[in-house]
Amino acid sequence: MAGEPVRVKSVDEVVRDLPPDLKQEVEDFIHFLISRRRRTPGRGFRLSWKGALKALAAQYTSVELQHEITRSWAK
Repeated sequence: MAGEPVRVKSVDEVVRDLPPDLKQEVEDFIHFLISRRRRTPGRGFRLSWKGALKALAAQYTSVELQHEITRSWAK
């Protein structure tokens, strides 16, 4: 007994032993994992914020704004 290898059940065997309601949960979870992996083509960047900082143009250069944003993220 001490020298016998431990047998690990395969996923198929474990699922086969489950009651029907849990088998359905496993199937649903598998579909969820598959859908999460699928890559859908993106729509590209949304620029809905474009022009939002126009009022600050006279006060800051674009580089200065980048530095301000970086500093605010660090807080």
